[in-house]
Amino acid sequence: MIFKVYYQESAKEVPVREKTKTVFIEGKTEREVRTKLKTRPFNIEFVTAVDGEFLEYEKQNEDYKVLEIE
Repeated sequence: MIFKVYYQESAKEVPVREKTKTVFIEGKTEREVRTKLKTRPFNIEFVTAVDGEFLEYEKQNEDYKVLEIE
């Protein structure tokens, strides 16, 4: 399953909507995705599963790329 993660680059900064970034990660559960990102200095705001038409829409974006993390 593909998850879309909304995050800030620094966990030390206050979240600001204009600085929010997104990344796509493959995982079985939201917990697995959060565990994969644990070593990154991200301030994770929200994690949501994407599938069906929403996933197809996201794939049309030129910035769509699934981040490979073990």
